Amino acid sequence: MKVALKDISHSFTEEAILFHNLTVDLVPNRTYALVGPSGSGKSTLLSIIAKWLEPVKGEIEYDEIEKVNWVFQNPHGVANRTVLDHVCLPLLSYGMSREQAEKEAKEYLDIFGLNEIKDSLFKELSGGEAQRLMLARGIASKPNLLLVDEPTAQLDTKTAMTVSDKLTNLANKGAIVVIATHDEHTRDACTDIIDLTHYGV
Repeated sequence: MKVALKDISHSFTEEAILFHNLTVDLVPNRTYALVGPSGSGKSTLLSIIAKWLEPVKGEIEYDEIEKVNWVFQNPHGVANRTVLDHVCLPLLSYGMSREQAEKEAKEYLDIFGLNEIKDSLFKELSGGEAQRLMLARGIASKPNLLLVDEPTAQLDTKTAMTVSDKLTNLANKGAIVVIATHDEHTRDACTDIIDLTHYGV
């Protein structure tokens, strides 16, 4: 299983080149920190990796990637659905019974410290709680490739470090994890760093 980025370049205008000539293989059991200053193209590169956006140059190849999940920086959920419902949904889609899905969902919620609010509605959550919920749901979907955009932006330092460790643990179970981040603790928790400042013009 692999994602191969081959000589990737992207720009929105001829004058504003974000990055160029980026070549890297993304493989399982690794966690990649995608870093660089604001405006360097971190979210854009996530879009290219997800195949939502075509680079102006280069190509991306998937090898045995069947399930891709993207956890966005700004969490979006269903206002009147509970925390537990949000994590149960991907499990139900795999054919689990509601009882099985709830049991496993609670395990994911526990990882991110959300079990105590499992019956709360999404609209009642703080920004940090909603962000952790989307991470729990992202992992529950059991992706081959998990893309995460600024996962600790709304979290305190202690919680951010815990979240970073959990994402690293997911990679150790055979997933490819790519995290766009400004946070040095998240960066240091990753096994590899892709610094877009090295690919700027």
